Formats: sequence, structure tokens, C-alpha cells
Amino acid sequence: MTQQSVNFNAKFTAFFLVKTSPEWLGFSFEERLAHARGTFQPILEEFSTGVKLNWYDTEFYTATITDIWMIEAKDHESYQLFCEKLRETPFWDRFFFIKEIFLGEKNAWAKNYDVAALTN
Repeated sequence: MTQQSVNFNAKFTAFFLVKTSPEWLGFSFEERLAHARGTFQPILEEFSTGVKLNWYDTEFYTATITDIWMIEAKDHESYQLFCEKLRETPFWDRFFFIKEIFLGEKNAWAKNYDVAALTN
């Protein structure tokens, strides 16, 4: 676990339900990796103090979507600027179709009632 992930306290989490495009699937693995490292990674690095990404593969469980991008954000401005930057790349609705975006705040109910959240 990196020091950054230990100190990262997200205000909210966005779940992007995405589906790969035929164009993306037409690339070889090496080409996909080059696109990800050349386009997506620099944006993640630019916003590393305000946004964190976890990428989940789901294509083997559902035909509706192929991936979930779980984006944790420290504040709305970081999230908004991250999305604006990502929208200017082929990852947004060219390589991946953005099907749904859901936002949530972890254990908001516990914060609202000033009680401890459930744990296991």
C-alpha cells in the first residue's frame, strides 16, 4: 500500500459503468496498453492528489457493460476537472462508451446520524 492511498480520504465515489467499443477491441493488447499509458495515465498523474481510480473488469459477468471505473475524489472540483480532461480524450465515448455514472458518499447515513458505520 502506497503512502498516497493511506492518506487519500475521498469525499465521494463515482462509479462509471462503461462498455468497450469495437475500435478498442480491434487494437492489439500492446496498442491498448500504449493508449492507456499515453493518454489515461498522464491524466491520473495530473490529478493524483484529488482523484484515485480503480478499474474493474466485468465483461465475463455481464453483457451490458465491460468495465467499472471506480473514481474516488477528495472534492467536486478535482472530480469535475478530471472528467473534463478525460472527456477530451478518445477514452470517453470513443474507446469506451460511458453507459451510466453513479455517485455516492461512503457511509453518509452514519455521518448524518453521527454514529459508527457498520464494519466487518
